[in-house]
Amino acid sequence: MIDRRILLATTAGLFGFAALRWLRGEPANAAEKFEVEKTDAEWRAQLTPQQYEILRQEGTERPFTSPLLKEHRKGTFACAGCDLPLFSSETKYESGTGWPSFYQPLNNAVSKREDRTFGMLRSEIHCRRCGGHLGHVFDDGPKPTGLRYCMDGFALQFRPAASTAS
Repeated sequence: MIDRRILLATTAGLFGFAALRWLRGEPANAAEKFEVEKTDAEWRAQLTPQQYEILRQEGTERPFTSPLLKEHRKGTFACAGCDLPLFSSETKYESGTGWPSFYQPLNNAVSKREDRTFGMLRSEIHCRRCGGHLGHVFDDGPKPTGLRYCMDGFALQFRPAASTAS
């Protein structure tokens, strides 16, 4: 015969685990196919622990910690996972949020999907080539798009424009 306390504890534990998974959500790119695919071990070997947490586990860096927040040179911001160019410096602006912000990505650079982590509905942005999590997009940005692509700086790499000095 099953002890009621064991049954109750097991049921409560399973319910708690299911609720935690629902609140946290599962990485949305787990079942999708991308041009660049690597094993978990290959991603861990290539990326820093912070890049891995953001790009592969959909983490978020603390605000005001990215060195790219203060990057104002002309150039391109690329995916730290696969080096796909994602944003031009011409679309970067100071949003005051603590994360690098852009009002528009480059053509065919990012994809958007629904993000329901932590019980909220947001639009997640990821690299269309490797599926790496980059951040989220919100509709409180400047003209001309009115969008704010709020990106994790550690998910990006800056490529300065070639110097044209004569």
